Amino acid sequence: MTTWESQRFGKRVQLTHHAVDRMAQRHLDHADLEDLIETGSVKQKDSEHWWIFKHFPRRDDNLVRAAVLAREALIIKTIMTHWEERDG
Repeated sequence: MTTWESQRFGKRVQLTHHAVDRMAQRHLDHADLEDLIETGSVKQKDSEHWWIFKHFPRRDDNLVRAAVLAREALIIKTIMTHWEERDG
């Protein structure tokens, strides 16, 4: 896993191997992901399961979203693109 410290959340950020693979597939680099985590919008399914998402103006694939497990660290499970926020 790749890790760094989030200033925003005051927690360690860890990426699963799956998330790293999806970053490469979706042409996101570490700076993009750090920007997403530090400045993106957060939607919580519950206290531990979050989505963090953001529109990057230079990208044409809509919102970039990270599926996050928030515990002692923020664990990025996967990265998605072409995502639309929905209520519920």
